[in-house]
Amino acid sequence: MRVFLNAGHAPCGCPDPGAVNSGTGLRECDVAKNIADLVEKHLTKAGVSVSGNLQSDSLYEVVCASNNIDADVFVSIHCNAFNGVVNGTETWHYHTSKYGKQLAECIQRQIIGALGTADRGVKGAVPGKNGLYVLSNTDAVSVLVETAFIDNAEDEVLLRTKQDEFARAIARGITDFEQATLN
Repeated sequence: MRVFLNAGHAPCGCPDPGAVNSGTGLRECDVAKNIADLVEKHLTKAGVSVSGNLQSDSLYEVVCASNNIDADVFVSIHCNAFNGVVNGTETWHYHTSKYGKQLAECIQRQIIGALGTADRGVKGAVPGKNGLYVLSNTDAVSVLVETAFIDNAEDEVLLRTKQDEFARAIARGITDFEQATLN
């Protein structure tokens, strides 16, 4: 199985750092990149081939890179933000993808179990409604993980101090999916 990882938003935050916690300055681009790098480390240690780990503000570049290496699994890592009150984890998949939903469920279950974040569920992205570009345009089984809300005080602490735990949970979700599809 070849895995392609995408850390959300632009490298070094320029031009788009993604969501930012206004109180602490914690930026989504930094958290996502750190988690993606740790996921790669854990997957490699588990014998899973990571064929790409790209952070780019160009979603076209990201999906082309994944498609060009013929990845089997694509995981985009993000932090959510809304109003400072909402918290939790949600994992998105392309709305008609059976395997995308299965991968999303594996990752969601691992994150909730490991970190105790609020379970906001597994959600299907529909083009023209809430269709996330990377899910609609990537050939691989793909998911987008919203790890936690960077603008929520409790979630921000987790995102700042538990990046390795998020990474381990995502990696375990990927290997759970691999095992489930082999059986």
